This record gives sequence, C-alpha cells and structure tokens, in this order.
Amino acid sequence: MKKTIFLVALITVIGCSTPQETTPIPAEPTTAELLEHGKLLVTVGGCRDCHSPKIFNETGMHFDESRAFSGHPEGSSLPEIDKRALSPGYWVLFSGDLTAAVGPWGMTFARNLTPHETGIKGWSKEVFIKAMRTGQHMGIEKGRPIMPPMPWENQKELSDQDLTAIFTYLQSLKPIDNYVPEPIPASELL
Repeated sequence: MKKTIFLVALITVIGCSTPQETTPIPAEPTTAELLEHGKLLVTVGGCRDCHSPKIFNETGMHFDESRAFSGHPEGSSLPEIDKRALSPGYWVLFSGDLTAAVGPWGMTFARNLTPHETGIKGWSKEVFIKAMRTGQHMGIEKGRPIMPPMPWENQKELSDQDLTAIFTYLQSLKPIDNYVPEPIPASELL
C-alpha cells in the first residue's frame, strides 16, 4: 500500500510539472499555431493527469476521453479520508482517478477546464493569465488561493504567449457539464 501511494505521488509530481523550455512560436501566432502550442503545453505539463477522469481495465489506467479536462466527476463517491493526511509531514492522498487530493490544506478537487458554465466558460484570457500568475482563483485579489496539488507556481513562469496558447486550447475543447465542488478546509474534515 505504501509503495502504491508513493508511486502515485511520484507520478503526479512528475506529471504535473511544467517543462523548463517550450517550443517557440511566432511573435504573432495564428489561432491554429496557438492551438497547437497550447495542446503541446497542456500535454507535456500533465494537465490531463489531474483534470481528466480515468478508466481502468486489464491494461492499466487510461484517460476517459469522453470527459477530458472536465475535472473531478460530479457526484462520485470517495473513500473515507485517512485523517493522518491532514497533518503536515504525512502523505498527500489522491482519489483513485487522481482528480481529488487530501493534504494539510484539506480536500481539493481538480477543476473543470472545459468551456462550459461549470468550467471556465466565463473566463477571459486576462483572468486566466492573472490566476496563473497570482495563484488566486480567477485572479481575484484576496480571493481564495488555487489549492494544491495544482502547480500554479510552475505555470506562473510561462510567458504570456504560452499562457495564451494554453487558454486558447482549453477554450477549444468540447464543453462538458460537470460541477466540481469547492475545496474543503482541513478544519471541516477533522
């Protein structure tokens, strides 16, 4: 069990890391170039790892492409929380499909990144960039922080053009109706 938790945590950390360098695109890219670059950044950045439900079968784990980037599945049941995960220095625990996490901050759920009302449909490029730069949900000053395990600290290092490419790609996805709950503070889980 401990080996499995370690392996899941290691895969998540590696998968959610952003590359140090990205493929350059022209100074004034076309929409097609932005989409292609955004798809590359989202893929190598591992965004789908947490923001897409999974299917498990005899060959292992696979992304549920019908729900790609829709976040933690609405109404899905979660096992009882091991309260030790809420203590600093203990393991961060993930749901079986890696769309929910429990740690000293509480419980968080991967957001719906599709252009649906329950996702990021109402977001502008400027809001998206500000959120990635400040670590504040929707870029709202003094709003709630973007919670772990989202590696926004890595994303803030990307150029505006890279973040624009990611946003453009996310806006091109199929909208999926999937309401994701707000984070639950550790104090409410004890």
